[in-house]
Amino acid sequence: MDVVHICLILQVKYPSALTSFEQITNYAKGKRIALFLDYDGTLSPIVDNPDCALMSDAMRMAVKRVAKHFPTAIISGRSHDKVYEFVGLNELYYAGSHGMDIMGPVRQSVVGDHRHGFRSTDRQGKDVNLFQPAAEFLPMIGEVLKSLVETTKDIEGAKVENNKFCVSVHYRNVDEKYWAVVAQRVHDILKNYPRLRLTHGRKVLEVRPVINWDKGKAVTFLLESLGLSDCEDVLPIYIGDDRTDEDAFKVLREGNRGYGILVSAVPKESNAFYSLRDPSEVMEFLKSLVIWRKSSAL
Repeated sequence: MDVVHICLILQVKYPSALTSFEQITNYAKGKRIALFLDYDGTLSPIVDNPDCALMSDAMRMAVKRVAKHFPTAIISGRSHDKVYEFVGLNELYYAGSHGMDIMGPVRQSVVGDHRHGFRSTDRQGKDVNLFQPAAEFLPMIGEVLKSLVETTKDIEGAKVENNKFCVSVHYRNVDEKYWAVVAQRVHDILKNYPRLRLTHGRKVLEVRPVINWDKGKAVTFLLESLGLSDCEDVLPIYIGDDRTDEDAFKVLREGNRGYGILVSAVPKESNAFYSLRDPSEVMEFLKSLVIWRKSSAL
């Protein structure tokens, strides 16, 4: 089977969430939508310098408006503080470090059920619940961060990013002939840290704690925090572009709980139900949700 036929099959398997919008909203009638969004490649374009992955003002407004109608959370591999700095909206819930650093609404039962949860206040002084299941790894992550900065400093284009509970080694701007060198040096550092593991993203190597936690677990936790878990009238929708988002897609698919939407210009295998091509289509989808909700409220 040639590439064209494979692409056509995958386009049928994961139809556009825009062309399928009526089907999605028909299923959503009478349900409460909860929206979960990745950041890089979903709300902002993938760029050469990760510090410059800024979302447009139009996207920020689209997210702000959708969050007025539906509980909305951003779940990113970046640190909680960094993704908040990029987005700058107080209407949202934020989960950084692939869901290992969550700031969510206060529900006493949720904190009581999780030993890594504790009460805090946000930037506006509002009570929030913080959940940090990898807190004990912070000193270890700090050590590895220093070692990775040191071992990659002579490789032009390599960038090590501190994402609090994980460390990202970006090689997008490294000459391709040195990619294997970057990988080997990261592997050499990690030999001394059996409680840390390596995962791969889009031109990035990510060092993460070995714990049973991922973006799927983060979605489940946030649904609990919002009082929306185990409810027949709740429809979670998760939009993301990275392989780390597959954990969230899988959680929604396995329980037939909601819809995963893959953001990708190239059709590929996924646990998602639908697809969008790029952040501009994501913005169009968010705007369409707001219009639908307003019209259905009339």
